[in-house]
Amino acid sequence: MPGGRLTHHERQAIAEGLRDGLSYTDIAGRLGRPISTVTREVARNGGPSAYRADAAHRATTGRARRHKRPTTPTAAPTASDTRGRDPEAVVELEEQFTALMVGTGLPRMTARVLTCLYVTDGGSLTATELAQRLQVSPASVSKAVGELEQQELIRRERDTGRRRDRYVIDADAWFRGWMASAHQNATLADFALRGAQVLGATTPAGTRMQDIGHFFEHVGRTMIEAAEQWQQADAARRNTSR
Repeated sequence: MPGGRLTHHERQAIAEGLRDGLSYTDIAGRLGRPISTVTREVARNGGPSAYRADAAHRATTGRARRHKRPTTPTAAPTASDTRGRDPEAVVELEEQFTALMVGTGLPRMTARVLTCLYVTDGGSLTATELAQRLQVSPASVSKAVGELEQQELIRRERDTGRRRDRYVIDADAWFRGWMASAHQNATLADFALRGAQVLGATTPAGTRMQDIGHFFEHVGRTMIEAAEQWQQADAARRNTSR
């Protein structure tokens, strides 16, 4: 059934389709499944180049077993966390969100930390709380939050009255991350255009670098304009809803 779990046979068909160079749309059509089911399955289990049916089936079976086990006291959600939500639906949401973030290029642990912060009502957790919720080592959390801070997707705050930091996700996180990416594109554009001058703008290598520079220059400028337009529209929406 389209809404049920993938079978081992279906996973073998996905692996064969990927090896044959089929698109996700073609594979989903053959299986009679939504495209999102196939893309999520592949992203969750190594991506197109590393997807293996047997390994994916074992991993999914293992996750299902872990979800059925009672969690440890440190990882158990509090009453304020659940808010009457279906725990299984929340777990599935977290897995899907993590798979999507991995698909954008984030390492899996970094994506898990970002997901954890997003689905927490408070929007902020300490390193210890993150390690407890994700059942991982503090070192893994430290590396992940460092990557997220570098991309400006989270920010660090000193916990009031305590000698520890909290990692915070807020409404402007994606705006900051988007702007950071736009500035990176602008830096790439400047470098490529300077490189074209060094190589000679009329040479094949110089022309190639010049094309790269113009591309990133255009993309960076367009990203900044889009972000500014969103900021204006968001401000207008907030004023209207008051």
